[in-house]
Amino acid sequence: MSLIRPELQEKLRPFREAMAAALLAVLGGWIFWLGGWLLMPLGALLLSLALGWGISALRRARFARAVEAPGMVELDEGQIGYLGPTFGGYVALAELAELRLIDLYGKRHWRLKQVDGQVLLVPVAAQGAEVLFDAFALLPGADMARIAAALDGPMTFRPLWTRPPGAALRIRPVS
Repeated sequence: MSLIRPELQEKLRPFREAMAAALLAVLGGWIFWLGGWLLMPLGALLLSLALGWGISALRRARFARAVEAPGMVELDEGQIGYLGPTFGGYVALAELAELRLIDLYGKRHWRLKQVDGQVLLVPVAAQGAEVLFDAFALLPGADMARIAAALDGPMTFRPLWTRPPGAALRIRPVS
């Protein structure tokens, strides 16, 4: 039996990692407050780790959406795959040339374009779409704050990320 209502649990679920970072910050603050030559630097280190972890966790939480779109997203061996009922496919992260967020019929989709021109559309609200945060973070020069903010902001037609000119992407497979 839980003391928290189920609907509140569902709203808080994407923020579990951020709450854990907040707990680490409280622990770091308490250790820092104890003072001393050993505990103050240790507390400051824990506070700085908690801050970085918390910022990353809040950005990642923006990617977690209620599943409202059909299909499933998977990230395997350096490839992003979308398995949908009407369209789908795979794109390799190392071959990615452009990332956009577009609006189709009132629903937002990630538009992933490879160097050879192949395009994959992935609904933002598809099952497993939160793994795209980690995939996009691997792209060189990707501004994750800008990409995360685009999910909640007004639609723009400019790319969120483009492949650096003449750059060969070397991305390790993520599983």
